[in-house]
Amino acid sequence: MADSVLRNKSKEFAKNIVFLCRKMKQNGVESALTNQLLRCGTSVGANIHEAQYAQGTKDFISKFEIALKECNESEYWLELLYETNSLGEEEFQKFQKVCIELRRMLVSSVTTLKNK
Repeated sequence: MADSVLRNKSKEFAKNIVFLCRKMKQNGVESALTNQLLRCGTSVGANIHEAQYAQGTKDFISKFEIALKECNESEYWLELLYETNSLGEEEFQKFQKVCIELRRMLVSSVTTLKNK
């Protein structure tokens, strides 16, 4: 399937978000923040995965657009955690880089599908 790189990257991102949130919770970071990041960070891959069984092109595009929104939200929570000293700069940059990569791939996929 053409989107396997995207699916694999988003699943790896989700797993790393789970590990990060688990570690932050153990370190006493506010659970409201980590729960928000956990929800949207894992939702990116879930929506991409769900898109493979879409009921047509519009549904497929919709799933990818939701994944894009969740990716943007993940970046917001990562920025907030970094700016409140709950996430170190190196980890923040690593996660932000992946968010940017996922966002570019999703935008490219949605644009291509909409132009067909």
